[in-house]
Amino acid sequence: MFPKLKIGELTARVPIIQGGMGVGISLSGLASAVANEGGIGVISSVGLGLLEQANGKNYREKNLICLRNEIRKAKAMSDGVIGLNIMVAVSDYDDIVKTAIEEKIDILFLGAGLPLKIPEGLTLEYLKSVKTKIVPIVSSDRAAKLIFHSWEKKYDHIPDAVVVEGPKAGGHLGFKAEQVDDPHYALEEIIPKVIKILEPFKQRFKKDIPIIAAGGIFDGKDIHKFLEMGAAGVQMGTRFVATNECDADIKFKEQYINCHKEDIGIIKSPVGLPGRAIINEFLKDVTSGIKKPFICPWKCLKTCKMNQSLYCIADALMKAKIGDLANGFSFAGANAYRIKKIVSVKELMESLRNEFEETVSRLQDRNFALKVS
Repeated sequence: MFPKLKIGELTARVPIIQGGMGVGISLSGLASAVANEGGIGVISSVGLGLLEQANGKNYREKNLICLRNEIRKAKAMSDGVIGLNIMVAVSDYDDIVKTAIEEKIDILFLGAGLPLKIPEGLTLEYLKSVKTKIVPIVSSDRAAKLIFHSWEKKYDHIPDAVVVEGPKAGGHLGFKAEQVDDPHYALEEIIPKVIKILEPFKQRFKKDIPIIAAGGIFDGKDIHKFLEMGAAGVQMGTRFVATNECDADIKFKEQYINCHKEDIGIIKSPVGLPGRAIINEFLKDVTSGIKKPFICPWKCLKTCKMNQSLYCIADALMKAKIGDLANGFSFAGANAYRIKKIVSVKELMESLRNEFEETVSRLQDRNFALKVS
């Protein structure tokens, strides 16, 4: 009973997008496994050069080489839908977008910043000629309107879908620290507003604009709730960490299944945004003011204040990916503590499907009972 998720001419059998997670948490292994199960698998583009231990002189070039390799590997392992998550705030944003389109990536998910214009070196005619779909990630109806209005005004063209990410997500958040726990900024409050704000664009361009709900979605019951609210699909990141196919080290995954609710907290990132992570000794040290010496490979994020930072977040996330949690940490969604074991992607997708169908059946039974009575 899972509905399909359609973005333009692309169709995923399952309305689930696996969120892109860096550095190196979702690469070709995880993305292809999700795509093979009918969802949309997503590679994270951030920091790929770090995984190859590129030095500062060739990091930018190495990043693009690694990106091409990961896209090609994912496509070789799956004929399903493969996407790429790109942070708009990264210094090589334009190059990553162009490289991904050259490699015929199916979808670009653009977050951590507002993609208000087409990247340098690309033309609207070129974007219209390729099959790659453009999907911005937003945290408010205001951001969605700003992006779509900007594209309409500049190009008489609009993106193909929108991911709406609420404050329960893991990683960097598009909210102020005081908004994270404010119920007025809950995903349930944002989704209807984004649907309403995009309706005029759908009408003017005679184009469907699927809305994807993201941030804190844990089970099939959650999926059903947001589809009923008008979302066309959901994005889930945290649940896919604790899978056999996730590209992170086993120690990274074990943090998820061993953590408790009180271990998950909000941190202040060196890039100037709040983020949700599993609090470990590394984060306790930097929170208390202990500096972790680092050499910046290059300024990978435009907003990074490296001279004022106590640590390099790209390096810390890379270290965590390979299991060196003494020198790094793990981003995680608000519900990470609810994960109890590592399973295969196939098992996870089947459990989500079963939970969704059970939710539908219960509601049908209840409605039937009310009708009879």
